[in-house]
Amino acid sequence: MRIEAPPTERQREKPAGARRGLLIVHTGDGKGKSTAAFGLALRAHGRGRAVTIFQFMKVPSARFGEHRAFATLGVPIVGLGDGFSWKSRDLAHSAQLARDGWQRAAAAVASGAYFLVVLDELTYPLRYGWLPLADVLATLRARPRHTHVVVTGRGAPDELLELADTVTEFRKLKHHYDAGVPAQRGIED
Repeated sequence: MRIEAPPTERQREKPAGARRGLLIVHTGDGKGKSTAAFGLALRAHGRGRAVTIFQFMKVPSARFGEHRAFATLGVPIVGLGDGFSWKSRDLAHSAQLARDGWQRAAAAVASGAYFLVVLDELTYPLRYGWLPLADVLATLRARPRHTHVVVTGRGAPDELLELADTVTEFRKLKHHYDAGVPAQRGIED
């Protein structure tokens, strides 16, 4: 490790533009995309802002750690799917759930009622062709000026990355799965 001196002056100029709702995309094959989005939701909620979360691959009855925590806080978190594709018994049904879920999520984005809308794992129904990318992009472009949206998931389409204001690629450097250690409640649920 190389030791360096801490900066004593601002490293860049403070932007002078107007504040507005941002489109933020968390993508890549590393862990933490949803967790980072949930952190933004927690931050916004802590500031008294209206937040809603849609999870495109989780079932409506899911009770993972984030569901329990957000329920305690009164932040809506809605499962729209029936699990990841390898768990689905009927992919046509999974696709229909994604389309129906998108209608709910798109209405929330367009409503202007929320400061932050998290579209967790939205990239999967896009990648599988279950949702038309053009419709999703049109909704994101037309969102109210004050509405922030976070999209998560691997393999975000280039068109979404181009539209986004902020894109973070999560890259796997090392993963405990590779050493044979399974997922653990409270860390990956």
